[in-house]
This record gives sequence, structure tokens and C-alpha cells, in this order.
Amino acid sequence: MRLPRFFEKKRGERRTGSQVWASVGEAAFYATLLLAGLVFGGLLVSGVAVPEWRINHDFLPARGVVLGKGLQRRSVADPPGVVHTTWAPIVRLRFPVEGAMRDVWSQPLTTAVTPDRETAIARLQSLPSIGAETPCWYDPDAPEIVVLKRGYNWSMWLLTLLLPGALVAFGGSGLLRAVRAWGKSEEHRAVAAGLPEKLAPMGQSPAEAPGFPGVPACDNLVNSPGTILSYRLPIESPESWALLGFGLFALVWNAVLVVLAVGAGLDLMGGRIDWLLFGLIVPFAMVGIGAVVLFIRGLVVATSVGPTQVEVSDHPLHPGRAYEVLVAQGGSGMLRTLELSFEVEEQATFRQGTDTRTERVVVWSQPIKQWRDVELSPASRFEAETMVRLPDRAMHSFHSEHNVVSWRFVVRGEPDRWPPFCRVFPVVVFPAASASPALPSVIRKAAR
Repeated sequence: MRLPRFFEKKRGERRTGSQVWASVGEAAFYATLLLAGLVFGGLLVSGVAVPEWRINHDFLPARGVVLGKGLQRRSVADPPGVVHTTWAPIVRLRFPVEGAMRDVWSQPLTTAVTPDRETAIARLQSLPSIGAETPCWYDPDAPEIVVLKRGYNWSMWLLTLLLPGALVAFGGSGLLRAVRAWGKSEEHRAVAAGLPEKLAPMGQSPAEAPGFPGVPACDNLVNSPGTILSYRLPIESPESWALLGFGLFALVWNAVLVVLAVGAGLDLMGGRIDWLLFGLIVPFAMVGIGAVVLFIRGLVVATSVGPTQVEVSDHPLHPGRAYEVLVAQGGSGMLRTLELSFEVEEQATFRQGTDTRTERVVVWSQPIKQWRDVELSPASRFEAETMVRLPDRAMHSFHSEHNVVSWRFVVRGEPDRWPPFCRVFPVVVFPAASASPALPSVIRKAAR
């Protein structure tokens, strides 16, 4: 049997990696995560969940007499040679089992184990005194195992569910995707995903404007009426996506941090210090705190500056015609500058070797209006109208699989106490051939 080659096609000095070996590596990575989650979960279930479940459901109740009290000492030697000693208070009980009396030492409570002997002695004093009668529960299959208290260690159950569950879910879903995509091209995967239109050599996309192939439709841009002008434009703020990304990252990262902290706390309660785990917690905590700070900072900036709205007198736009534009800014405080500009952005998607890259470039920008020392009040928003005229030979909006030409209004502000912000409002420009020589009535009024 011949193994697949590591390299396939050669392009100049570069070689294309084997898709088969890439799939093997991806599947192996996710399989390792899945296996680690199953093994770790199995250890936690067998070591924590099953014993606690049996104590609370299978152990039989009894009444025992305390014959003695003492401390159980356990010593654990770590690989570097450091010995950790733990202490746990226990009592000796006499209780009946099927008509016979048994004398056994109780099992120590997990929450009572401590590396401090004085603390263990103090906890020992809280247990029933010698000669007192106390309830207890014993294992019917092994009566020498008896406990003084039942209940669940919910922190360990949380650790049992979260960390192995996350590994199993992430590894299992990734392995399933890798297996389903094994040996299939991008075209096959597109068909499997229900996207056969990607394979069509020609055809008009539903997103195109009728009669203008390649020109995006503006149905989603004219379905919101303005308060003063005809249409209110939707916002595509990069700050909103950054804020959402920071929020999701902070949530996931700090969830992992909580799991690690719970594990470290349980080790510390058991008298054992895992220095590797503590070494991971410190940088994890720094990154988690930083993510929360960035998210809160972005949220405060977004709520303090307030919403921005842009309205336009007509839509779609046409080259050589003039339009009224309204800028409305809410919030409170002072803006040193508030600027409205008109931009054209080109986007190109291309393949470089086996990678797909997308680059965006602003190829044309025209400042329209700038306002200085804008005082914002929560009671009333700042509003200003201005005029914008498109160049006579302006390129129309265009959208294809690999190239995009998009027009947009951009509002940039510089608050007095916060970082600058930038908010984008896309518009659609139709080809010049569709423009009517008659101007809208609102434009004729403005021209007078």
C-alpha cells in the first residue's frame, strides 16, 4: 500500500501541501481532544461522581456510638521530591450491621481535608464526642466503609461537567467535520451544504438589482424611513463587531479560567499544590482581566458617545446628482470634531498558493462636512444637514465573487474624553445610464 505524498503540485519555488495529510492532521488533532475529554471525564466520573452517587443512594443508614476520635495523616511525594502532608478528622464508630456490631473508622470528608494540623484539630472538636450516638451511613457491600455525612461536592461536579464536556464537544464536532470533508473538494462541500449556485457558471444573483448585472440591490437599504429625509441608512460599525468579539472572548476565556481556578482550589484544599496549574492560572487571569477591561471600556465608549444616524433624501444614488444628507449624533459630553465623508472601497478576493486572501482598500475619499466643538445633550441629539454631489464619471457599485466596489458615508468623531470612533453607512450607486435628467423636488428646493 502506497502512502500519499506530503507535497503535491509545485509552483515555482513553492510546493502545495497534500490535502490528504492535512485532513489526517486535522482529524488527529480533534481526535486527541476528544480522547482527552473522554479520559479526563472518565477519571472524574469514576473518582468523584460515582462514589458520591453511591453514598447518597446506595449507602444504608445506621445509628453508631463514637468510640474514639483522631486525625488521619496522608503524605504524598511529588516528582521533585517535595512531600505534602494532609490531615483529616475521623472517628471510630460502633454500629449494627445485620444483627452484628462492627467497629470501624469513618471515611474522612473531602471538604475536611487540610494541610494545617491545627485546623484539622479544630475541626475534630466539632465532631460528636466520645460516647455520643450519631447517625451514619455504611456501604452494604463493604460495611467497613462508613461516612458521617452525605451530600454533593458541587464544585467537583461542575469541573466534571465543564472541562471534559468542552473537550468532548469541541473535539467531537471537529472530528465529525473532518470526516465529512475527507477527500472532498470545495465544490463537493458547497453542494453538500445546499449551495449549488456557487457552481453555476453564469446566472443572476437574487442580490443584484434588476436590469443591472453585478450591481447590488438596495432593498435592505430603503426599508427604514428617516425622521427628516426619505431614508435612514443602516450602520455597519466596525466598533460593534470589535465589541462583540471582545465580549465573546472574555466570556469563553474567563469560563476556562474559572474551571482552572476550581481545580487549583480543590488541590489546595486537599493539601497539594500543583505549581504547573498555578503557573497557568496567573497568565490566564491576566489575559482574562485584560479582556474584561477592554470589553467594559468599549461598552462605556459605545454608550457614552451615543448612537449615530445618517439619512439621505433619495436612494439609490446616481453619478452627477446631488443629495441631501442628515447627520444625527446622540449622547452626552463634548466632541472636539465630528466629520462626514464619502468613500469608495474596493475589495479583492484571490488565491495565493493554497490560501484565500481578501484585501480592502479605500480608493477614493471626499470630506463633506466637519463640525467642531459639538456639545451633546441627552435631552436632544445633534442634527445637521448638508449636500453631497456624486462625480459625473463615478464608478457604480459592483459585487461579484472576487471583486466588490462599495460606496459609503463615514462618520468620524473625536470625543473630549474617549477614544475616536468611526461609523460606516453603506449606500448603493447605480450606473449613470439609469439617471434621469430631472432632479428630485427636494434638490430643486436646495438649489434655489
